[in-house]
Formats: sequence, C-alpha cells, structure tokens
Amino acid sequence: MSNVILASRSAARVQMLRDAGVPFEAVGASVDEDMMKAALAAEALSPRDIADALAEAKALKISRRHPEALVIGADQVLDLDGRLFDKPDTVATARAHLLALRGKTHVLHSAAVIARGGAPVWRHVGRARLSVRPFSDAFLDDYLDIEGEAVLGCVGAYRLEGPGVQLFSRVEGDHFTVLGLPLLETLDYLRTTGALLS
Repeated sequence: MSNVILASRSAARVQMLRDAGVPFEAVGASVDEDMMKAALAAEALSPRDIADALAEAKALKISRRHPEALVIGADQVLDLDGRLFDKPDTVATARAHLLALRGKTHVLHSAAVIARGGAPVWRHVGRARLSVRPFSDAFLDDYLDIEGEAVLGCVGAYRLEGPGVQLFSRVEGDHFTVLGLPLLETLDYLRTTGALLS
C-alpha cells in the first residue's frame, strides 16, 4: 500500500496526480453523496462547506481502513446563483445543465482534505469563476455528439481539458481547481510531510 492514497477513482484526479509524479494508489470511497448533499443543504451549509464536508467524508472513510497512509479526499460543487449542480446522469440532463449555465457565470468549489489515522490533518478549498459564453443550440448539439457520455463524469457536464473549453468566454481561478483538485496546495502539503521531496 502506498503512503499516499487518493480516495477516489475520478479519472481527472488520478491523471493530475499521476502527471505530477506523485506515487499513490487510488481507492474508491463509496459515500452516498446525494444523501449527504441533501442533508448538508438542509443545514444551510454554503456550497464551499458542502464541498469540504464531502471531501472529508471520503478521506475519513479510507483513512479508517489505512490509518498509516495520507489519504486525499476530494469533491467539487458547482454553484449557479445558489443552485447546486450534480454530475448529470444522462446526456439529456447534461444538455439541460448546459442550457441553464449558458450565458451565465458560475462558481466551482474544489475541496481537498487529507486524513491520517482516521482524522483530518489538512484541508483546502479552491474557488474558480467560470463564464459560459452564449453558445448556439447547434454548437451544443455538436459538442454533446463529440463528448457523448464523457460529460456524465463531470460536474457541469464539461471537461475544460477537452472540447468543453469552447463553452467558456472567461475562466478566473486555478486550472487544477476547475479540474476538481486544488493540486498545487495539495502537493505543497505532501512535501511538508515528506511524502514528496522538497
């Protein structure tokens, strides 16, 4: 077992850590996100705090099974004027989400929590503002034909690292935060623990 575990099998997060040269193992943390989000929203938590709580739940779940490891939990919440978006479950839902985002600016909150020994030891929530351009219906149809079910794994139904970048007129914030993990801050903490060379 690696000293660093990513409590996720998210392709984007796995690729980010792999590309950064981090030795780690990915272990899925099956957390009922829908139930948690509903409960946290009922408590009137902010989108930022919901992302943080979900990331912590994932990190703690895996940390209890692997107490010696540094376990990275991550989650992302999309906030459009107080309306929270989940990953779409169908391409039709993705289309509806993108139509709701068209011509508007939304905020992504990407949280990372690192746990060790069943307790959180570090956390950070990155924030990015994304302005979706007023794209045509024809562009949207073409985009969804190209991306297909790939959009189902993305909050907001877009992959900024792929054709989804064409949906935007402006992106303010860290690129990695948009992809779903505040990577630079996470790497910095891993260096302070000795998990990565400083």
